[in-house]
Amino acid sequence: MNIKVDTHSHTLVSGHAYNTIQEMAKMAKEHGMEAIAFTEHAPEMPGTCGIFYFENLKIVPRERYGIKMLFGTELNIMDSEGTVDMRDGLLKHLDIVIASIHTPCFCGERTKEAVTRAYVNVMKNPYINIIGHPDDSRFPIDYDTLVAAAGEHHKLLEVNNSSLNPLSFRVGARDNYIKMLELCRHYGTSIIINSDAHCAADAGNQRFAFELLQETDFPPELVANYSRKLLQDYLERAEL
Repeated sequence: MNIKVDTHSHTLVSGHAYNTIQEMAKMAKEHGMEAIAFTEHAPEMPGTCGIFYFENLKIVPRERYGIKMLFGTELNIMDSEGTVDMRDGLLKHLDIVIASIHTPCFCGERTKEAVTRAYVNVMKNPYINIIGHPDDSRFPIDYDTLVAAAGEHHKLLEVNNSSLNPLSFRVGARDNYIKMLELCRHYGTSIIINSDAHCAADAGNQRFAFELLQETDFPPELVANYSRKLLQDYLERAEL
């Protein structure tokens, strides 16, 4: 696979990342990327930027160092009803929207039924493109339901490189992804691999995710950022 697009990264604006847009873009280019998305944490994440940051993104150039730059957000799924922390009126103007469960923000029960319901409900939002890192055993998931719903609602399921890093704080990611990938193969549901980089050294780095796809012999035609044409089909508002 020739992965040229990284659609999940953070700059210092997110509060717990360490580099600027320029530094991230430059390193992503050095890592062979043709495009990178900056998906800063939405406002309910402690330490992140305010809503005005996202409202003002129109002023930022969309290319630096010969690399395409996309701008979006990583929403926080707040409860089992699929509530997120940014209004649709703003989401529809962003290039890309990821929705994820994060420990500081999710207020629902951590049962398999409640967590799965949260993911299924959030997939009904037409402005959300990707379900971020659905891999943490602290938030158990019915993966059969998750994968089937992602296919039904035309959402990408992320295989998150950061989660697969041996230093990751997430629990059980590797085993959970193996289960998810087998179901994606069964249902024909597409995935996306992303760095979730929080420092420039990791911008465009999808090594652990890529190795897992190789190990499981996952079909390239179901990897959205293997093909710009396929990825564009999922990112209608972005210009790839």
